[in-house]
Amino acid sequence: MTRLGEREINPDAILYFPRGLVGLEDKREFTLLPVREGDSPFLLLQCITDPGLGLLVADPYSFIDDYDVKIENPDRKALKVENIRQLAILVTVTIPPDKPEDTTLNLQGPIVINTETKIGLQIPQTEAGYPTHFRPIGS
Repeated sequence: MTRLGEREINPDAILYFPRGLVGLEDKREFTLLPVREGDSPFLLLQCITDPGLGLLVADPYSFIDDYDVKIENPDRKALKVENIRQLAILVTVTIPPDKPEDTTLNLQGPIVINTETKIGLQIPQTEAGYPTHFRPIGS
């Protein structure tokens, strides 16, 4: 059961976050689910062990071209990165109730996933000066 209803989760689709996520350090296993059919930049990062926990995430490059995520060597090792093309970058999305025009992306706390090893980390970008509430729509 997920926030999107009953779903079968393929074990191959489970992502492991060795450090959890910021504020959710005890949640380690997630999967990505499409929010709707078709070509949407939005996905649900669904917790496997807590069906009530799902974070709306998006591909930031759908909204901003020059977003640059710095990944230091300890994080590269934890992700088991061999090639930069293995990595998917996602950011959390906030949509205020009844105000979709005020949707924001958190560019300061990207979620980096190695699509081959299925390991994910949230890697804060505190030095980069990115906002936690970037408004991609109508800004």
